[in-house]
Amino acid sequence: MNGRDFKSAIFEQFARVAAAFSSPKRVEIIDLLAQGDRTVESIASATVMTVANTSRHLQILRQAGMVVARRNGSHVVYRVADDSVITGYLGLRSLAESRIAEVGQLAEAFFGQVDGAESVGIGELLARSQAGEVVVIDVRPRLEFDAGHLPGALSIPLEELSQRLGELDPNTSVVAYCRGPYCVLAAEAVVQLRAAGLQAERLAEGPPDWYAARLSLVTTASPKPQSQRSSIRKQVEMKDMAK
Repeated sequence: MNGRDFKSAIFEQFARVAAAFSSPKRVEIIDLLAQGDRTVESIASATVMTVANTSRHLQILRQAGMVVARRNGSHVVYRVADDSVITGYLGLRSLAESRIAEVGQLAEAFFGQVDGAESVGIGELLARSQAGEVVVIDVRPRLEFDAGHLPGALSIPLEELSQRLGELDPNTSVVAYCRGPYCVLAAEAVVQLRAAGLQAERLAEGPPDWYAARLSLVTTASPKPQSQRSSIRKQVEMKDMAK
């Protein structure tokens, strides 16, 4: 193999990853799997695709080494291959945000119409949570909460929120979060909370952003150590100081 053949071959492999990200539905699947493992049927339901079409997209992602599968009884369960896939997804998202004006325009138009609120950042949320000024709710499906959630967050899936409003103190502000800056669940939760007379905001970032920042999340299988909240706050402060 000469140098030209090598260059052509190596860039062809890079392009395989780009091709895996070339479908909006495959990008959405990675965003979904960044929250936790999912069955094919669950992915199909969340992305509004048929199971057959979902399986085809998953096979392309699998061939590119971006997802792996295991069998659980009669179901096939998928997950991201490792953290580098989430890092790649967040890099793609960041590149689109910086180079394509429509990303910001779409987000501003949608969230401005739905909840009309400025989102809260991680650093601000942790400071307010530490001071006891807010209660944090995770409005994602319970399986995603179990896979990894913010310390101290309550699991109140969006579809249960209207029945569980009585669990929230009307004198304490609520911050809702879901899958990330373009997830619509938290915005819809804020609308419901405000309609019920509660002061509510949504968190800008989601679990993939926390993983990328190397901040610890809590899983139901491994309860939060007593010192974890302060540990996370220190990590955020160190991250802010490094900027």
